[in-house]
Amino acid sequence: MYVALFSSAEGPVVQRLDSDGVPVGEPRTVTESGLAGVVAELEPEHPRWVWDDTSRWYPVLLAARIRVERCVDLRLSHAILRNSALTAGSRLATAPRSSWDRAAPETIERVEEALFDFDEPAAGPVDEDVLAEFLSQREAIAAAEDPRRLGLLLAAESAGALVAAEMMYAGLPWRSDVHDEILSGYLGPRPEGGERPPILEAVLTRIRDALESPGLNPDSPNELLKALGVAGLMVKSTRSWELKKLKHPAIGPLLEYKKLSRLLSANGWHWLDTNVRDGRFHPEYVPGGVVTGRWASKGGGGALQLPKQIRGAVIADPGWKFVVADASQLEPRILAAMSGDRGMAEAGSAGDLYAGIVASGAVETRDQAKVAMLGAMYGATTGESGRLMPKLARAYPRAIGLVEQAARDGERGEIVTTRLGRSSPLPGASWRASQSEAYGETATDADTSRARGQARGWGRFTRNFVVQGSAAEWALCWMANLRRSLNDLGGGDWITDAPHLVFFMHDEVVVHCPAELAEIVEGAVRDAAAEAGRLMFGAIPVTFPLTVAVVDNYGQAK
Repeated sequence: MYVALFSSAEGPVVQRLDSDGVPVGEPRTVTESGLAGVVAELEPEHPRWVWDDTSRWYPVLLAARIRVERCVDLRLSHAILRNSALTAGSRLATAPRSSWDRAAPETIERVEEALFDFDEPAAGPVDEDVLAEFLSQREAIAAAEDPRRLGLLLAAESAGALVAAEMMYAGLPWRSDVHDEILSGYLGPRPEGGERPPILEAVLTRIRDALESPGLNPDSPNELLKALGVAGLMVKSTRSWELKKLKHPAIGPLLEYKKLSRLLSANGWHWLDTNVRDGRFHPEYVPGGVVTGRWASKGGGGALQLPKQIRGAVIADPGWKFVVADASQLEPRILAAMSGDRGMAEAGSAGDLYAGIVASGAVETRDQAKVAMLGAMYGATTGESGRLMPKLARAYPRAIGLVEQAARDGERGEIVTTRLGRSSPLPGASWRASQSEAYGETATDADTSRARGQARGWGRFTRNFVVQGSAAEWALCWMANLRRSLNDLGGGDWITDAPHLVFFMHDEVVVHCPAELAEIVEGAVRDAAAEAGRLMFGAIPVTFPLTVAVVDNYGQAK
């Protein structure tokens, strides 16, 4: 059963729908204050709620202690259906752009937009009809090349939105006093005003002395490059990986300064004051916030990056434990499953896929296997990775052939598609113009070289898109399965009284649970991962092993 929930001038409206999305009976207008009661009344019937944005409706319901089992997030689904190759001929995909093509209010700018020029016209005027949009989406799915795959993706995407809202509501247990102790250990006592912490100031003094630059501000790349140049150290950037190549007394303290400065700016006292309240850090995720389908995070909370230095402050409540699980070598395993490469599947069957690649005779060492696989998925064709790629291609032709084909498609400006049906964007107008100009009558060698470089760059993007995007789909299925399993476990009247998800980071989840249920939760986490593999790939013999730790604080997990 579907139940639509949308706004009207008179207040929220609840409308039952049949399996085709057609309204059944009369709409029911309720007051804002009465909405939670109506949802609670209908929830025992296990409806799938149809609404524009989970981030708009669900936090309000959670605040009223109302949890929903399932939903259809129309905005997230629209983004997939608008761009998927599986629905390219649908009326939804070919219609003029509308406000449904706008991101939800919480969505941040996508990471890739800083790197690539996407072909994405501006959205049209605001005219959102939830019932009409749902019918349009049902039509597009029914006519898709593979409705089952696409339906699974849309269900997982919407379930992920529910998980994100619940994790923000519940919060990750956080001890501010322990966090302060950690910071003081690395940086010294908390400084007053805008002063640097004493240990950071001492490291800065060593840098200034070594570079004979008493007024140097190492936080300014231009100043630092100039000081390094005066000292005879010629570098193009101040990135740590480039500085590590240099030999000079200033490099050691400079690298230390960058590490400590990063801790202070990303997770220092200001972060603590801003993001931790009532003993909880409430991560604000943006499902689908990255073009590959990976999640992003909102604001400066850094929900997707908690450095190891501060994880010791993440401490379970008394009598509770954290069950921390991460998927081992997820992307290579996704590649093996997508391509149906049984040789690579066999390499990962014993647990360590890289060790299995060595055992197969493809390469000589585990480090070589890792470098070669990362090169295959990210397009590193020079150096050690480039040297090893032919060996990997001979050993695993179907897996390597899949990413190579994705790269060639991207170089031609074509789209590629993940396992379940999320498609990459087309390159933007400037990319297409550059490719066209490179082969015109007036093209110069520089034009051709630039176009080839841009084509290879887009090919690297599409090469990784199919793998990273499919891995993101697996993670969504994993979390959706786990959320359902944890709910079935019970153990309390409300989310925070029973085992519940509190943190997610790409291929890792953290569950907060009563200590006596930790072993059962660990089993649920593993079962959910196995089920995610079966949902996405059927009987293909690829395993998705987890590293699981039951701990009192997050810092003990790794």
